Amino acid sequence: MASSSSTPLPNGPLKIAIIGFGPFAQFLAQTFLKQGHILAATSRSDYSLLCSQLGITFYRDMDDLMEAGIQVILLCTSILSSGDVIRSIPIDRLRMPLLFVDVLSVKEYPRELLLRVLPEEADVLCTHPMFGPESGKEGWNGLPLVYEKVRIRDHALCDNYLGVFQAEGCRMVEMSCQEHDEMAAKSQFLAHTLGRILAEMGIESTPMDTKGFQTLLQLLEKLDLAFKSVREKLLERTKDLELD
Repeated sequence: MASSSSTPLPNGPLKIAIIGFGPFAQFLAQTFLKQGHILAATSRSDYSLLCSQLGITFYRDMDDLMEAGIQVILLCTSILSSGDVIRSIPIDRLRMPLLFVDVLSVKEYPRELLLRVLPEEADVLCTHPMFGPESGKEGWNGLPLVYEKVRIRDHALCDNYLGVFQAEGCRMVEMSCQEHDEMAAKSQFLAHTLGRILAEMGIESTPMDTKGFQTLLQLLEKLDLAFKSVREKLLERTKDLELD
């Protein structure tokens, strides 16, 4: 496996295997490589040419990937395919210690799935990078990474992985998967409700707008952009499901 290493890493490079090499995984991989980490990948679609260009070893067979001396398995599959993908991992080929990391936008489901399917010896870190190729194209500084250390024995390995995001200036938010999903549900409901009310009222700017009213208009504009972004992400995830 090759890497575009730059400056030496204080704890040495991580050996990260990415399962599901769609657009979001490719986005994360760019920063991993920039920091000098060693990457391997596997996916249902053939990304061998792209991986070769990036300096990533692509494995068509997951059994071979498990024999590659990896430390971290990063699951970048869609929500719908995650169960089948995790169950397809050849557990008997795993070499511990090993850290499993997911990046799904819901957290309780992958948490329970990983705990149920993986052996006790496998460490589990649930994460939600709350940014993507568009919002993170100028860098990750100040962007939030939500995570829960679900089952961690090798704390040094886990901290080294989280250090990837800390090094980029991410805002590190540690919270339980349950709390994450509850907060996400409330915020999505509030945004959807406010957006529907404001849109149905058909409010527009007037020459006598107060600052408060202007703020309301800005909120409506941001909500409209947010809904468009959600629709685009859903389409992207649907494509990932077809391609990963």
